[in-house]
Amino acid sequence: MAERARDPGPDDATRETVSRRAAAHDLSLGEYLRNELAQLANAPTMAEWLAESDRWRAEHGGVSREELDQAVAEARAERDAREDDRLRH
Repeated sequence: MAERARDPGPDDATRETVSRRAAAHDLSLGEYLRNELAQLANAPTMAEWLAESDRWRAEHGGVSREELDQAVAEARAERDAREDDRLRH
């Protein structure tokens, strides 16, 4: 059986950042990480959030995801055209 490479874990900068955040909340590193993990576990994934948004729109009406995507694409194209004009002049 092939051996898996060990995950080296967080680097020093990450550990220092998380430790500072824990101290700012007057928590041990373990307590802080448990709280963060609980928040992460209780938050919907992007797929869950999008599915719920689709259900809500189906019940209550509103703009479809396709219409939102189109509006974003148009706004980005307009922004890019303005930026291209600005750079040409």
